[in-house]
Amino acid sequence: MKRHVNMTMILAVILLAGFSGLAKAQDKTQAVNLETVLELGGANNLTIQEYKQRQKLALANLAKAKEWWLPDIFAGSTIHQLWGNAMNSDGKIFTNVDRQSFWGGTGLSATLDFGDGIYKAKAAKLKARASVYRTQAEKNKAMLNIIETYYDFLSAQLNYKAYEQLVAEADDLAGQIAAQVEAGLRFESELLLAKSNSNHMRVEMLFARIQYYNRSATLVKLLNLNPLMKLVATETVLAPLELITTQSIDVSFDSAYQSRPELKSMELTLQSLYEEKKTTTTGLLLPELSVNAKGSYFGDIFNPLDATAEINGALLWKIPLGRLLSGGELKQHNARIALQKIKMKQTMAQVNEEVISAREQILAAKEQTEVALEGSQLGEQALKQSIERQQLGTVRPFEILQVMEIYIKSRLDHLKAISTYNKAQYKLFVAMGNDL
Repeated sequence: MKRHVNMTMILAVILLAGFSGLAKAQDKTQAVNLETVLELGGANNLTIQEYKQRQKLALANLAKAKEWWLPDIFAGSTIHQLWGNAMNSDGKIFTNVDRQSFWGGTGLSATLDFGDGIYKAKAAKLKARASVYRTQAEKNKAMLNIIETYYDFLSAQLNYKAYEQLVAEADDLAGQIAAQVEAGLRFESELLLAKSNSNHMRVEMLFARIQYYNRSATLVKLLNLNPLMKLVATETVLAPLELITTQSIDVSFDSAYQSRPELKSMELTLQSLYEEKKTTTTGLLLPELSVNAKGSYFGDIFNPLDATAEINGALLWKIPLGRLLSGGELKQHNARIALQKIKMKQTMAQVNEEVISAREQILAAKEQTEVALEGSQLGEQALKQSIERQQLGTVRPFEILQVMEIYIKSRLDHLKAISTYNKAQYKLFVAMGNDL
């Protein structure tokens, strides 16, 4: 029995230790602001890492394409055994032949297709340059997503803190009314209403906390951090940014066309397609050179070997009948070029939409921010005065509750307006061709 009790205690200690460890793991927090979020995103985001590897692949393809003119070096030996019949050069048949030969040596060989080699190497170089701009474009998209998620996260945290403050004020109000009821200055129904309001605010606070934790989890995923990590923003206020001036908005299209990495990447890709096309046009005018040189020892496998050397070379022009008759390969290149031009037009239309949308969001959100700020200030003043009047007994409790609802709504509207404005600033910043 004693042993059973001891084992139970041991198991309890183990479970408690496990739960303690889990709690500690779940309690991991990291303080962040916009600057640290951008640093973590640039270093850890999986999308950014993916396109950096794609860029390395493009550079590797370029290195491979530059190898087209290099020969292959070979070394080795061969043994040849012949049994049965054989024929010499004048047609004479030999029967019951039994001969062996041995070859051993080194050499080099090369087949140089100047048309394919030169133009494909040029195309690979252009694709490598295009990959640099493509990587930057995808990085901008990923960082913009991180920025927008951060502002959603910060707004959610500030919303939660606002409800925490309001819950404290609601609890304090209920306490004041309880004392007034004890003194016979208020009706019990007013106390019940105040307590009900306090519970309502607490429920809203818990909903806000859930939203805050969800936003934190989303940001953690984008930053590729420990999934058990909980982020805490060090910023206690949300202030409007001024990344884009009014003058910049007016010239945004020109800036976007000249600077957007997407368009630069697509232009270089188009140039690479034209270079690849040349393998089927001007590339046919260039010959193919075959060279083979070797030095070796050769002879009967059972007799002393004699030194031998051999050089072979050929300069040939290929005439692909398929290209001349049906032109299928040339049609493929023309189709790829046409598709790339359509993609460029689609991207330009997308750029136009992004610039216009972000510009209109900035203008509208700026006005919303000003109106929401005034509403938040008025709501805060109204709540402060109502609480003071409650202490003096000159205001009904339900009036204070209404003021609380109006105040929190106006404060949340202000946070939402600033968040929208700041996100639109970054959207236009990127849409105009700036890099993050």
